[in-house]
Amino acid sequence: MSLVVYNTLSRKKETFTPIEKGKVKMYLCGPTVYGLLHVGNFRGPIFFNFVRNWLEYLGYKVTFVYNYTDVDDKIIAQAQLEGVSSAALANHYIEEFKTDFGRLNLRPHELNPKVTETMPEIIEMIGELIGKGKAYVVKKDVNYSIRAFEGYGKLSNRNIQELMAGTRIERDFDKKDPLDFALWKGAKPGEPAWTSPWGEGRPGWHIECSAMIRKHLGDAIDIHGGGLDLMFPHHENEIAQSEGCTGRSFVRYWMHNNMINFGGSKMSKSLGNIMRAREFMDLHHPEIFKFMMMSVHYRSVLDLSDEAVEHSIKGLARIYSAMALAESLITSDTKPEPAFEKVCAEAWEQITVAMNDDFGTPEAFARVFEIVRQYNAAVKRGMKANPAVSGKSLAFLSFMKKFGALMSLFQLKSGDFLKALDDMLLAKLQLERAKVQALVNERAEARAAKNFARSDELRLRLTEMGISVADLPEGSF
Repeated sequence: MSLVVYNTLSRKKETFTPIEKGKVKMYLCGPTVYGLLHVGNFRGPIFFNFVRNWLEYLGYKVTFVYNYTDVDDKIIAQAQLEGVSSAALANHYIEEFKTDFGRLNLRPHELNPKVTETMPEIIEMIGELIGKGKAYVVKKDVNYSIRAFEGYGKLSNRNIQELMAGTRIERDFDKKDPLDFALWKGAKPGEPAWTSPWGEGRPGWHIECSAMIRKHLGDAIDIHGGGLDLMFPHHENEIAQSEGCTGRSFVRYWMHNNMINFGGSKMSKSLGNIMRAREFMDLHHPEIFKFMMMSVHYRSVLDLSDEAVEHSIKGLARIYSAMALAESLITSDTKPEPAFEKVCAEAWEQITVAMNDDFGTPEAFARVFEIVRQYNAAVKRGMKANPAVSGKSLAFLSFMKKFGALMSLFQLKSGDFLKALDDMLLAKLQLERAKVQALVNERAEARAAKNFARSDELRLRLTEMGISVADLPEGSF
């Protein structure tokens, strides 16, 4: 089965065929670096990291570019508020982003260009647009004339008349049309500025991505990703700029990930439910963050409610517990058990079908949990290692590692992650690990001494504390 991708431009799934056979050029809009990024900013990096991995699994050579927007109105405003230069503020938050990104253990991108490193190409592109009658100069500003681009609105499925009727626009007498947008802004006192044929100034937001893409990937690319909130006006304006400049199709497949809710409410500043990614990872765990992002289809709204977090923790605990058991039963001379290896191979075929249908991660995870269920049914904790048990364990673990590598999940040491989950539970219950462990140890001693009354009493105390205990041949847990 060939890979099919939902193309926002056509509003339908299309068979994926890159511009150049065997190669994929992919661009994802990166962060505007004026503060710590919120959880929604990371949905794209996490999901498109997987897209790149899956394309490579299918045999493509992928060039993945993810930019830093380090020149922007928001950066200037925040820098003025903090009393620092725009460059210092932007560089500081690029490093903060790298810290958060590093915690996710995602693969690095091939390129992370900055706007400040692309100024000659931005100025050149604006000059070409002026020369082709797509843009015009007013004083020290340069604006794009959207009526000079016939296809304006084709991505967002809007036309100019609807935009005029449905949008409240303050009249700007420096524009030929109130819907025209800025390519270059003349410098104001105290703002960062670069020399251009139109005077000292800085680029508009939209031209920055068009120029960075052209510089590093060429006039046309295969995949352009981003959040659904960027479709209009940002991506619409990118199309107008790039196609207006080159006269050729800009992006073959537009892919947009959906938004994030908290407990059913859209994340927004007005509701006060904005959560930084760093805060979420500190409160929970980067593995939980990635698992939640990937277990929901990228075109669906993702809910980061407390209930969804708890559901994800339980799912991860099931997977990592099974992996920990498998690891304990594998020896240096273990060989995969053919029957269970076949079960895993059949599941992988189903996963491949799901992934090739517009990256159907929910269906893929369903197949993973079915394999976990089958492994847990076949291999019980407390079993002695033998060729059959160890062989099932190796086949299972190989399957999980293969799936996890594509998702950037399940690569942690199982014991360490399960301990981290325990620590999260203990912190939530406001319990100390040492005191809980002391009760577990005391109960184990009571059982060994056949003092079952004391053992039952201690189990009840642990249960009342919210701790469950499993009694197995190798001890209590």
